[in-house]
Amino acid sequence: MGRTAHWRDGGVPYLSAVNGLLIVNPRSGRGGPEPDELVAEANALGIETHLLQAGDDPAEIARRSDADVLGMAGGDGSLAPVAGVALERNAAFVCVPFGTRNHFARDVGVDRDDPVGALRAFHGVERRIDVGRADERLFLNNVSLGVYARLVHRREGHRRRREAFARLRAWAILVTHREPLGITIDGDPVESRLVLVANNAYALDLPSLGERERLDEGQLYLYVPGDERVATRFVIDAAAGRLEAAVDGEPDELPTPIEFRIEPRALRVLVPDGG
Repeated sequence: MGRTAHWRDGGVPYLSAVNGLLIVNPRSGRGGPEPDELVAEANALGIETHLLQAGDDPAEIARRSDADVLGMAGGDGSLAPVAGVALERNAAFVCVPFGTRNHFARDVGVDRDDPVGALRAFHGVERRIDVGRADERLFLNNVSLGVYARLVHRREGHRRRREAFARLRAWAILVTHREPLGITIDGDPVESRLVLVANNAYALDLPSLGERERLDEGQLYLYVPGDERVATRFVIDAAAGRLEAAVDGEPDELPTPIEFRIEPRALRVLVPDGG
């Protein structure tokens, strides 16, 4: 669909239509509208949609599209692959909160309890934000290593069960797993069971994550209990040759050494006007 410029009072342009694609992950944990309802709302706004099926690769679907705006409706772990394609093409990215916690949506200024309202971002205002890399893997929020990663994995595994039980199981892992990771940070040995590398600063009380006031400071923040470091690059190594990780909440194992770096204001993000 083409785009036609119109003008609000005061001479501010807006777009009456947008060449946009919204990829919807129907398996994200969520409340609110059903996937088909969200697809119908997007189509009514002239936004092309793709409802993910088993085996679909959202990054490849985004790459096959010629859309100027690439959107992802899902949880935090669903966003980075599509945001990465937007970054490759210098296209704009839209986050539609459709997951369990939706931390990125909150921090970028989208109402995480209103996925239908978030569709207005396709006709919204642009922000430039930083992205992080763990080697070549993009992350928007953070990468956790060690016990914190294990805690995240276990909570994710129990997300369809009672929340209190999931929290209890996660804390049991944190309390009983006492072996340090055996890591170095920029060559310095660090005895810790958990490490968090964040894209910009969190209000943080490990192992709980707060909000980020900024997404454009151009800094990585590395947290271990009792220590905080700020830089544009960190290298974490481990004698084991790999570390259990959670990348934006998605479980993974990363080979070491891992080079973490920041790409300042690299990603164009659209948010609803006034958001």
